[in-house]
Amino acid sequence: MVMIGSASFGVVAAGLGATEEIVGAHASLSLTSTFYQKSIPAGATLGPYCGGLICYTWQDLKAAYNYPKSLDGSGQTIVLLDAFGDPTVQADLNVFDSTFGVPATTVQVVCQGGTCPTFNNGSSDELGWSQEITLDVQYSHAMAPGAHIVLFVAKNDQDLTLEKAALQAIKMFPHAVLSQSFGDPELDLLTSSPSYVSSVLTTGEKAYALAAREGTTVFASAGDWGADNSPFGFTSANPAYPSSSPLVTAVGGTMGNPYYLDSTPSCGVAATCSTGLVTFKNTAACQLNNPSADPFAVKCIPVGYGGEQVWNEPAFGAATGGAPSLIFPAPSYQAGLGLTGRATPDVSYDASIDGGVLGYWGTLGAGSPATGFYIFGGTSSGSPQWAAIAALADQLDIKLTGGTLGFINPALYEIGHNAQLYALTFHDITVGNNLIAGGYVGFNAGPGWDDASGWGTPNVANLVPWLVALT
Repeated sequence: MVMIGSASFGVVAAGLGATEEIVGAHASLSLTSTFYQKSIPAGATLGPYCGGLICYTWQDLKAAYNYPKSLDGSGQTIVLLDAFGDPTVQADLNVFDSTFGVPATTVQVVCQGGTCPTFNNGSSDELGWSQEITLDVQYSHAMAPGAHIVLFVAKNDQDLTLEKAALQAIKMFPHAVLSQSFGDPELDLLTSSPSYVSSVLTTGEKAYALAAREGTTVFASAGDWGADNSPFGFTSANPAYPSSSPLVTAVGGTMGNPYYLDSTPSCGVAATCSTGLVTFKNTAACQLNNPSADPFAVKCIPVGYGGEQVWNEPAFGAATGGAPSLIFPAPSYQAGLGLTGRATPDVSYDASIDGGVLGYWGTLGAGSPATGFYIFGGTSSGSPQWAAIAALADQLDIKLTGGTLGFINPALYEIGHNAQLYALTFHDITVGNNLIAGGYVGFNAGPGWDDASGWGTPNVANLVPWLVALT
């Protein structure tokens, strides 16, 4: 996740981690930007500008990606695996729900080994994870509001601890959907001792094999630092684990096309106008040509999809991960693509910072100037929302067949290789690359599957029945 935020709302400081956290010994990066302070009133209709950046609500994304109105994930469970926990997760969700009109729910918090760690709000690492939890919980819930949300808290953010937590979570919640918004570049993992690497991979692959057998769908973010993870000193292409596991669905990132950083759409007198990903009704009340408009005084109605390209924002030093694995051979479902190993991502989703989503973060307490609404971006935004999509499909699957999707990668690639189905169910991303600014290696998007965007982003209402039919 890449996250930009302010006291109350806006863009004042950001903590960046690879899919929120690169697990291991790396420090997170940070940046500063301009600040726009304004409280969001309950029931507000926002956007599309927040402090000069494009920002989206869950309603905007549902319109763009064509979420079905007939499904809400009822009866399904989404498990969000994160580290350290967040003492205000429920209170923050309550604010988010009441502000944006999402049905209220109670988050079930389960801690690894049965004991929750004591949260240290003086730790930048733990605060970073609480920001990730904010994004995971609020957007998995908003996109599948009928699903039961479980926050599974790992004791710490070391690779082996997280894989052990994944195994425990899969055992505790069979037939669920698991989202993992974290990863370790394979080249970083491989610097550990051989015995440690073996333990991590053995535990992780045991967990994901169990998930596949039991009908649990597993997602993981593909990373926020390009094909080579060069901000951490690497110069050759490598993906992040666990997204590189052949038994995990890897989620990459996109941004709007056109991409409007420090510029505005040219709407003219057209009935609708695209801000990149999302198309809105072009009305005087919406002020699509005016990024300095008060986002709480405008009224913008989302009506559908605009366009996308590979997520790569040099202004924020971030780009989607995606590369061939150095550990795993190409699985059978990736046959015919000319790959040297298991390659990521499989699919993508909005990850843009200028074009990110709004969430409420209050871990430091009501009196803190850092408490308020933030713009969140990064590939960790896509993993929990793809988990929500799987929950919608599971709801339909149980109704029709009595089962759940389970491992979806073979179905995704079957769809991708069928031109008619592919055009119906995905937005093919053909523009852009994941060569991060200052990096060494990147991959270009093109027709069909590619290392920069996988099969692309979902047309959810069309995709869900086909996932049910093919799993």
